[in-house]
Amino acid sequence: MLNKKAFKFTIIDMAVIIFIIVAISLFFFRMNKVLDYKWQWQTIPSYFFFWDAGTGQLKANILIKGFFITIKLSIWSTLIGFFLGTLSGVMGAKGSFEQRFVSRTYVETIRNIPSLVLVIIFYYFVSSQFLDALYLDRWLRNSSIAIQKITGFFFAGPDQINSFISAIIALGIYEGAYVSEIVRGGIISIPEGQWEASFAIGLSRKKTFLLVILPQTFRKVAFPLAGQFISTIKDSAIVSVISIQELTFQGMELMAATFLTFEIWITITFLYFILTFSFSRFVSFLEKKYALKQ
Repeated sequence: MLNKKAFKFTIIDMAVIIFIIVAISLFFFRMNKVLDYKWQWQTIPSYFFFWDAGTGQLKANILIKGFFITIKLSIWSTLIGFFLGTLSGVMGAKGSFEQRFVSRTYVETIRNIPSLVLVIIFYYFVSSQFLDALYLDRWLRNSSIAIQKITGFFFAGPDQINSFISAIIALGIYEGAYVSEIVRGGIISIPEGQWEASFAIGLSRKKTFLLVILPQTFRKVAFPLAGQFISTIKDSAIVSVISIQELTFQGMELMAATFLTFEIWITITFLYFILTFSFSRFVSFLEKKYALKQ
């Protein structure tokens, strides 16, 4: 039985691989023969790194810079989304009537607004009213070179800091609505017997939740949360509309300057695939390792 299942799975895999190869071959055939498109892949590596003759060093170019900005956007947005989602999920599962109402309002409102619209609204109406009033960009320009480098490494430079913060907050709020439902579902799935057993050994309701329920919840929802992080990586592309110089924005800039439409977007797609696939394989490895310990 196991051998038959393994054989069937292998056949399906081979069929998918053959289909992908045929589809890619047909695409390149049409580009070469029908549209007479002249591929210029030899120019793409120079947009990753370039040799600076003045300093004699190899420096990152536009695609690598955009790649790392996408990573920073994804990490910060995930942290904000995790915090907001956990808070909202706890309120929605075990809060008072008012807390449940606030949680449901947040979740239903954000989930029914397109992420692109949310980013634009937050940037033009919230960022322009609050972030600009803090004069963070002006303070950063007047700071030392060391502070500017540290801020640029973790966030962005003076010219982009307001837009960057606006983007990660908007993305964090958006992703937090989905994290909220994941956490709420995990809390609800914990059997009531866990609460009763904790009360029986003298734990208070607060300690029961923090020491017993919440750790079990995160173990249950760890992998759905990881999937949400992968979604955040892909959603980060929408902040290109507010001129954040992440991967998609850099791709559009390169396409406008070079007219290498297909080479640029195939490369961008591959870079996003590297991020999402690598993380999904890492999560899959942890999932299998965790399953073996059960």
